[in-house]
Amino acid sequence: MTLSWKGENVAVSSVEHALPVLPDASAQDKVEAAGLANPAAPLPVGAWQAVARAATHPEGVAVMLQPTPQEPFGLLLDENVEGATLRTFNTRVWLSELQPGIQPRTGMEVLDVPDPQVVGTTEGGEPCAVVRYRYKDLQHLKDHVRQTVHSTLALNSYAVSILSRKVTRPLITHPVEFTFDDGTESFHALVVRDGITRVASAWAVLAGPDAEAAETADLMVESLFGRASGAPAADGRTLAERLAAVRRNWRTTLADEFARAMIGPEPDDRGVQIAQTYVVPAQIAVGVEGHPGHLLAAEDVFDDAMRSILASVHVEFKAWDAAAQNVEVATRALKRVIQLGNAQVTKEDLQVVYGLAVGRSVPADLPREYGDDSLPGTALWRGIQLVHALTRPELYDPLKDQAKIIKGGSRMSSKGFAELLGPIIDLPWRSAKKTVSKQARNAWSNGGVLTRDVLKEWDPVFTADFTTLVEPALAGDTNARCTLAVAGGISLIADKLLTRNVGSTLMGPKEKGGVPFRSDVHLVVENLSAEDNELGLWTLALTANRFQDGSLPKNAQLVRQLVRRDREDAGSTAYVHLKVDVDQPDRIARDENGVPVPLSEWDVVWASDAERASTAYAEHLARLRPVPPQSSGTGTAADQLADGNGNLSDVETASSEPKPGEVSFGGSGDGAPSMRQAPEFRRTLRAGLESARFSLERLMEIDRTAGSWPPVMESSDFEELRQSLLEIQTDLENLRRSIQGDDPTLPGDSEDDED
Repeated sequence: MTLSWKGENVAVSSVEHALPVLPDASAQDKVEAAGLANPAAPLPVGAWQAVARAATHPEGVAVMLQPTPQEPFGLLLDENVEGATLRTFNTRVWLSELQPGIQPRTGMEVLDVPDPQVVGTTEGGEPCAVVRYRYKDLQHLKDHVRQTVHSTLALNSYAVSILSRKVTRPLITHPVEFTFDDGTESFHALVVRDGITRVASAWAVLAGPDAEAAETADLMVESLFGRASGAPAADGRTLAERLAAVRRNWRTTLADEFARAMIGPEPDDRGVQIAQTYVVPAQIAVGVEGHPGHLLAAEDVFDDAMRSILASVHVEFKAWDAAAQNVEVATRALKRVIQLGNAQVTKEDLQVVYGLAVGRSVPADLPREYGDDSLPGTALWRGIQLVHALTRPELYDPLKDQAKIIKGGSRMSSKGFAELLGPIIDLPWRSAKKTVSKQARNAWSNGGVLTRDVLKEWDPVFTADFTTLVEPALAGDTNARCTLAVAGGISLIADKLLTRNVGSTLMGPKEKGGVPFRSDVHLVVENLSAEDNELGLWTLALTANRFQDGSLPKNAQLVRQLVRRDREDAGSTAYVHLKVDVDQPDRIARDENGVPVPLSEWDVVWASDAERASTAYAEHLARLRPVPPQSSGTGTAADQLADGNGNLSDVETASSEPKPGEVSFGGSGDGAPSMRQAPEFRRTLRAGLESARFSLERLMEIDRTAGSWPPVMESSDFEELRQSLLEIQTDLENLRRSIQGDDPTLPGDSEDDED
């Protein structure tokens, strides 16, 4: 049969005409008993109960788990991964018994709802195939599930595929203990580690073709948790029992709806949606055994093994985007170094670094974490401390070794390591500077701030005023120079004033991000921080001083807005990075009117090597036009650049920006409505457009203040809204032509026809 889904015809390959029968409690008890008797799967009772509740055929699961003399581990499957052997089995589970795990695809984004803390567990001192998710309260869990589903569907959806042929590839799952800081009773549930997009897409099918991602997320939360609260129940039931009853009742209701949909000769659309999603295949991990010689702590063996599986799939095969991969690789490598203990750094110090890297510690905690009140608690200093810690010679090599193992490569350059750091360093300002995050991460992949000196021995010099470091840096103080290199380099990269050079930017106009010569990002930072480069050191210092983590500077190269500017932009107080003039008392360059000159990437690259830039620019001028004779009084091209500022005004010509193409409309209106109805419809039209304008402004405001993911509007919505706007514009123009003709009436030529 063929169904319609969001305007697309979907061929459904097969539909089951009956749903699995809900098992009784005695069948689930058999799973619990068989699991507790299996020596290869030492799970707590709550975990086995979660597994039993999830299985559609618990009797069959009990048979697979039951140990025998011939099969002491039952029919569990062995899966060898890096450092451990996982014990798993395959079965079918109820979709409504699965919780989404932490989504690695959005690990590099700023999320409104923070991820829970994840802690491994042990049984009898040995690794256990259960991890513990720690939330603030039950509402935090609900909000996190809602956010995970919404953000996942905003990235991708397999709804059409699932509607056509169900979920075909098993989801990788395992039990998780959910705990809460506010004292809410803990409970166990089955969590999806790989296949979160498939689970979210299945719920999207259940929600129907008209549901948005946010509505799908609401449906899932309501179905999984109902109105259950963390308060103790009057009837004495545990939270796990109350939540299980909510999900079981929901399945019963859905089964009744399915039965009504299957009465006719062919199932209706709703029946197909339920049939294709009611049950999904799953691979459930219930045991783990660490390999001999693997030095990870027992509580970390299982989670590292699961992350190894995910990495093998999504870093090498069905890849996450680069930033998500880098966050996963970097944090996992750091965790391994901590547990292996093969770095000449105390575990306590490494735990502080790890907390900063994954966002458990906020910048304001820096003075307390480092035990030094002179350390400013700012986002920029968080980045400086992380770069310094992660590039110490005693930690740098072990981290690269572990990252190579995780990525499966044979070598890792300093550029490759810098690429891992990019989406970790930008955590505090991802949302505020998200419009330039792609260019910033490209700059990190081009070396970032990892200069040769930064990778050697040095210590940050704590200060709230980076200009105080210029004088000692010029005097040869390596600590001051490296502090300026990292602080100023991070600031320049984050604000898109230092990017990975491409061919089109060479000798391009300043306002379009042009540069006088091409160079790797880390080499530009290295030259800016050279001991004898006063211009470069002042550029780094002033940029670091002006850096703000909550907004972008006005001189960042942004996508040009067309026609309309946001009303709040005119009165905004966005900061500006300024060009340096070392001959001025305040080191700020000014134009002939005394107005400070905004800093451009051209100025940054020029300041890194003025001699090279001057030579390159002189050669560029020579190619553009013949060098005028000396007697003309204009001097040679090189003489025009004697001031060393790289101004382009001598040769740049004014050029107009391409204008948006004019839209041509044809056809005519369908005829005027009754004149008595016209005023009301005109008022409705104006009110509707004003409401649309208000809604758009509110969405833009939310976009500026919310996290970077999920987006306030999904990609598919833009095309639909754009098409609707074009249709309204076309209809309005057709109406105008039918009333006024091809030549529009000028304002004031006719009387206002409003009542």
